[in-house]
Amino acid sequence: GVGAARAGNLTFMVGGVEQEFDAAKELLTCMGSNVVYCGEVGTGQAAKICNNMLLAISMIGTAETMNLGIRF
Repeated sequence: GVGAARAGNLTFMVGGVEQEFDAAKELLTCMGSNVVYCGEVGTGQAAKICNNMLLAISMIGTAETMNLGIRF
């Protein structure tokens, strides 16, 4: 989020040619504390989508649990 961006604590999941990743890593570490090479082009996006899906599932479970708790 915005707070993490301002603090330089973003996580980057990067896909692409490894030599190009190595060249860009120094710049990315200025903006984020975690820079992860995921493999070929598109794998960074796939990792990010999986991460977002897990977060959404966790949030849905939390909301359902709170809803159940309110009813009883």
